[in-house]
Amino acid sequence: MSLLAQTTTDANSIQQSLEQKSLMMNSSLVKNIEFINIGPTVMSGRVVDVAVNPENTTEFYVGYASGGLWYTNNNGTTLTPVLDNAATLNIGDIAVDWKTGTIWVGTGENNSSRSSYAGIGILKSTDKGQTWQNVGLLDTHHIGRILINPNNPDEVIVGAIGHLYSSNKERGIFKTTDGGKTWAKTLFINENTGIIDVAVAPENFNVMYAASWQRERKAWNFDGDGENSAIYKSTDAGNSWTKIADNSGFPTGNGVGRIGLAVFNENTVYALHDSQYKREPKSKKVTSYNLTKEQFKNLTSAEVLALRNKTLDTYLKEYGFREKFRAEGVKQLLKPGGMKPKELMTFLDNEMAVAFEEPVIGAEVFKTTNGGKNWKKTHTNYLDGIYSSYGYYFGEIRVDLQDENSIYVLGVTIIKSKNGGKNFTSISKENTHSDHQALWVNPKKSGHLLEGNDGGLNISYDDGENWEKLNNIPVGQFYAVNVDHEKNYNVYGGLQDNGVWFGPNNARIDKSWKQYGQNPYQSIMGGDGMQVQIDDRNSNIVYTGSQFGSYFRIDRQTGSRKYIQPKPAKKEKPYRFNWQTPIQLSKHNQDILYLGSNKLHRSLNQGDTWETISEDLTHGGKKGNVAYGTLTTISESPFQFGLIYTGSDDGIISLTTNGGGSWTKISDNLPQDLWVSRVIASKFKKARVYATLNGYRFDDFTPYIYRSDDYGQTWINIGKEIPTSAVNVIKEDSENENILYLGTDNGLYVSLNQGTSWEAFSNNLPNVAVHDLVIQPIAKDLIVATHGRSLYKTNIAALQKINDSILAKSVAIFKVKNITKSKRWGNSRSPWRAANTPQVEVPFYVNADKKITIDVFSGKVKINSISIDADKGFNKAIYDVSFSEKGLKSYKKANKKAAIQKADNESYYLPKGKYTLKIGDEKISFKVE
Repeated sequence: MSLLAQTTTDANSIQQSLEQKSLMMNSSLVKNIEFINIGPTVMSGRVVDVAVNPENTTEFYVGYASGGLWYTNNNGTTLTPVLDNAATLNIGDIAVDWKTGTIWVGTGENNSSRSSYAGIGILKSTDKGQTWQNVGLLDTHHIGRILINPNNPDEVIVGAIGHLYSSNKERGIFKTTDGGKTWAKTLFINENTGIIDVAVAPENFNVMYAASWQRERKAWNFDGDGENSAIYKSTDAGNSWTKIADNSGFPTGNGVGRIGLAVFNENTVYALHDSQYKREPKSKKVTSYNLTKEQFKNLTSAEVLALRNKTLDTYLKEYGFREKFRAEGVKQLLKPGGMKPKELMTFLDNEMAVAFEEPVIGAEVFKTTNGGKNWKKTHTNYLDGIYSSYGYYFGEIRVDLQDENSIYVLGVTIIKSKNGGKNFTSISKENTHSDHQALWVNPKKSGHLLEGNDGGLNISYDDGENWEKLNNIPVGQFYAVNVDHEKNYNVYGGLQDNGVWFGPNNARIDKSWKQYGQNPYQSIMGGDGMQVQIDDRNSNIVYTGSQFGSYFRIDRQTGSRKYIQPKPAKKEKPYRFNWQTPIQLSKHNQDILYLGSNKLHRSLNQGDTWETISEDLTHGGKKGNVAYGTLTTISESPFQFGLIYTGSDDGIISLTTNGGGSWTKISDNLPQDLWVSRVIASKFKKARVYATLNGYRFDDFTPYIYRSDDYGQTWINIGKEIPTSAVNVIKEDSENENILYLGTDNGLYVSLNQGTSWEAFSNNLPNVAVHDLVIQPIAKDLIVATHGRSLYKTNIAALQKINDSILAKSVAIFKVKNITKSKRWGNSRSPWRAANTPQVEVPFYVNADKKITIDVFSGKVKINSISIDADKGFNKAIYDVSFSEKGLKSYKKANKKAAIQKADNESYYLPKGKYTLKIGDEKISFKVE
């Protein structure tokens, strides 16, 4: 029986789920198993807004799309998270009343990308982020802008874009005059048109301008323009609004896209418009392209790499290539060992191109000097290279309040004009990442800029001629993670717009690397970083790539790389590749690699050649401008070569038991048409398989989690206890078949009984989207890839020992790691540094909240005791390897020849030997070596 999903999650369900998760976090059996962040910080994530104290510009807040809110009072030298105790880290806009210190956060990103997560309305803090209150607008999902009346901090204007993938009424402009206790909707256009920007006259809060935006996003198509995209004006502080774009010189009609606003004074306003109207047709006799397709095909890689970026961008734009394929990304693909121009052209044609037509106008700047009665475009030429074909992702413009003619336009690059927009120059200089999203222009000092982009935060004091990068916090947006099997194992991961990086799992995450010039994490791929597979036999051989199946085999030792994307045979239809194309190395033979398009491909020789081992395993795609009808997940059973599962973005799970000889659809009894985020063949039972479905692209946040014990013939719903949040990944434990880990758009969960019940797994892990999980089986570490806060890890050795017998005990104590004796214990190399204090972690389980005592023995002599108030579930005590005063006397009495010296910190530490830890009748030994 087919079970239809695609029901938009209502606001009440979201509110209830937030309360449910809070309760789960408080009662969780694993609430004391702590995660640590392992970075990286050298790259960053998407910044959506900055708020700077105008009286002290070294103090500011930075909002990240999915990484939370961060505060600095030392000009960005350090930043501290201040939203981690809130129910979401997803941000659309921030506003601060600096006189009172009140912070307003509009949750839900204001862009409309593939990973623009919905929010939970408006959060407010009156104590600099120590506590947060949700003050409403829960169903807005995405917030465009927040304005605070500088003369009345309780009067606030909010522009809400509304749902991303569905229609809804809670969008438009909302106003409160009582600090968020009540809201009035003062502007509503329709259920598909929201407000992306609101800007106020600096000298008069009564005068403000708003930009409406009509958009429709589906998994297979994005339409970011329409006749309801327009400019509105209010002269009564947002209580009423008048549409001012009609018959004014500003574009109207179905081609009007996203609009950004910058107000110099109540009459002088700049508007940045993403025009989706077509450019004027060019003469067929004279080509305008710098390169024809035939010319491009015949170039060598070196010749393309030598092209000016502007020339290459013109080619890419005018031939309709979409998304991130601009000059910088293309040149990355063409670097030595990569694609040839002919291969690249085929790749772009097949995967990224829309039907050939005249390109759209793209970015254009308009200005009014009479309060919006008339608008005039400031420039006569096209602003090429600002938006390419995805202006919906940008839309910010700023004006210097000290100079009416000094403006800044943000897009793929960032440009400035000193003559009111007639001419522009680029200020995308070294140290700035592309894709610019936020800009603060000092209203009192021209040339002082704070700028946010997809790669983090930058600051300039000379009007963008030079930039300093302020990336020192872990806010990377990871899509995927993996590990190798080196003794000190490495962690690998692909990130949104920041490529693929790897580094040692125990890397120091601080700024000390700048002293010796090499960050512990290293980049191995540009573009949008995707999945990573590492050869178990030789961790230098890595398979990874960027969006839409652009994968390479890389030899890290030699630096060589080979482009390995499967190509269709002549006259065969082009393959469709997902944004996050799945790959998997076979555990049965590490020369065998699987890769999914809309079909499954297998290479027997490390990607050198391919065979297609399936027909189309999707519903066949849909008409649109986003690749759809693609495979999203692959899993081969460790029990049998050729026993393979696949899942697609349109809801099909398929099984082959004979290496692709025949396929069976096994998802008919599951909710239909949803994105299959994972299908996992069990490592413990051959017939067992897990599947997670994701309704994010229908604004359906139901957790769909299933287990089958008969190869998918029947399914059991094991997700009923999970609070409402879309599911991205499920992972079996590496040793204990009863343990499952689950990553959602709002955090991590663990089950100790194959999904019968779940525990929130969140100590030091904020409410952030978890995209991927991997276990390093030797170290027994769980690595968590978050889409907003980089990577976390925790040791799960104790957790893996859990079983019914232990759960029934009053107390259980787990293995304690040995420790190496050091002369530094209790001493310091400098009088200005604290003494080195050793630590032994003592993991244990108790079946109820209770006070417990851990006794430390040397033989039969008790040498110390530790008391701790333990919570029901897993706990960890820290023993500093010292003697108590009484224990030292007892030890010396029993060991008369022992020579134990006092350390600088007045403590006496254990000599080498074997020691026992006891909790009641439970005991465990460890060594000081």
